[in-house]
Amino acid sequence: MDLLTSLRISSSGLAANKKRMEAISSNIANAQTTRTAEGGPYRKKEVAFGSEPARESFADILEGEIDANAKTVHATEVISTNTPPILKYEPSHPDADERGYVAYPNINVMVEMANMIAASRSYEANITAMNTTKQMALKALEIGR
Repeated sequence: MDLLTSLRISSSGLAANKKRMEAISSNIANAQTTRTAEGGPYRKKEVAFGSEPARESFADILEGEIDANAKTVHATEVISTNTPPILKYEPSHPDADERGYVAYPNINVMVEMANMIAASRSYEANITAMNTTKQMALKALEIGR
């Protein structure tokens, strides 16, 4: 695998984890949102990841077995979950139903924070891989001196 393929794989991981962190941030920010433009409480968002071969040209396809197994990751879609809302009895709330219950999003902020930490660690790992690749390229250039 050449250095550019390694950088392309790491950058795809950065982009995918950025999208994941955006969705998690939206979930945390809207954990108490009871009214949306679509109607009803905010619906939790999750990011689905997919992979594809890390090849861009015909020459890349003709390379060896190691490159055939290299994959890039991408966020395929952002999905709004269909988890039922949490009902809380608050008869004085403006969004309360006729029984006095308010529908809140089914979002556990602690779980979202744990997911944010995991996404952040994955992002950091991709940055480390990119920096290592960059250092390898610089060392390879020093050999020619």
